[in-house]
Formats: sequence, C-alpha cells, structure tokens
Amino acid sequence: MRIHYLQHVPFEGLASIATWIENNGHTVSATRFFHDEPLPDLSQFDCLIVLGGPMNVYEVEQFAWLTREKAFIHQAIQMNKKVLGICLGAQLIADVLGASVTRNPQKEIGWFPIELVNPSISTAILGEATSDFPVFHWHGDTFALPEHATLLAKSIACQHQAFLYNNRVIGLQFHLESTPASVQDIVANCRAELIADTYVQTEADLLATTTYFSAIQSRAWQVLDYLAKL
Repeated sequence: MRIHYLQHVPFEGLASIATWIENNGHTVSATRFFHDEPLPDLSQFDCLIVLGGPMNVYEVEQFAWLTREKAFIHQAIQMNKKVLGICLGAQLIADVLGASVTRNPQKEIGWFPIELVNPSISTAILGEATSDFPVFHWHGDTFALPEHATLLAKSIACQHQAFLYNNRVIGLQFHLESTPASVQDIVANCRAELIADTYVQTEADLLATTTYFSAIQSRAWQVLDYLAKL
C-alpha cells in the first residue's frame, strides 16, 4: 500500500504509525506544510493519513495552506481513497464533508477513557469494547457528525470521538498513535494549553503515564490493518 501523510507541525508526526508502515512493507511519502512542501498527484497513493496540529480548521487566514489541504482531502475522499484523520485531521475530514467544527464545551487533554458505540462496526475498527479504554487526547474543538457517517466512539467530555464514512474514511479525535516520545514533544510545544480544568491533566501526570501505550498501539495498528485490507 502506498501511504501519503499530511503533517502540520514538526512535533506531531506519525509516531507508532511509522513502525506499522515499516513492519508491513508499505511505502510512505509526506507533505509537510510547515516546510511548504507540495501536495502529490492523487494517483500517487492509496491511503491518506491526516495528522494533528494545534491550529483550527477555520484559521485559514493565519494558515493559508488549510484551503488547499481541505480541497485535497475532499478530492481524495471523492476518488475513494482510504483516509485516516487524527485529531485536527478528523476535524478537517468532518469539515470537508459539510459538518461543523466548533469549540468543545471542555478542553480534553490527557488520558481519558472513550466508550465505543455501534459495536458491530466500531469493534472491527478499534478493537474490543472494554469498560476501561483510556486514550490520549489533546483538543479544544469538536466536530459534528458528518451526514451518512457512523459514530464509533464518545467520551464524557466530547460526544463525537470517532466516525466512519463510506467504509473507507475514519476520523479519530484522539491519538492512538502516541508514544512516550510523541507525548513529550507535544507537551514541550503546547504546555501553555495545560490550564486547570476538569478534563485537563497536569504536565506531571501526562509525562508520568506509561501504562497505556502498548494498548493504544495495538488499537492504532488494528485501525491501520482495517484500512489495509479494504
């Protein structure tokens, strides 16, 4: 499988996804918007991964490349590419599918559980539904569910955590790809967002948590395996 990914900032990369790509012998290319790199022809890849970032989908005046990125994602979906969006990436997918992206009532930053919904579909993509399913979050915005999309997961702080569209497009508000190094990177670059709030953990708590990385990696790779088999 030929994978192309869109990266918005240097400190939010593929993380554990890179290991899955290498282990499975897939090819990979990238557009790094922070280096003003060009977008490829759509014929050059089979799967598009849209990564996270601290900007918002509506900040097009500050980040001019958002306009062409949105058009590119929309074209990829129209051409039946496999598409995975993570955090900002999921919000961008929702946006191009006509759903609103707005401030969530609560910031959600840290290790908090999600609940799978529509389990006949969600478990095939995200793995077994367990009562304790913590994942790594770092977001202040949320997306409405796109028309014809299936909701896959929710949390107490955010009702729309994951969706599936047209069986080939997946949006994840949370980060299954996170590793200890990637969490350290985002904390180092975005620690100003760690305000005192109900669903915002402290920097010390974020960096002290090591329990969940193996579990989220397993689920991240299950998502990728799902797309690879299509």
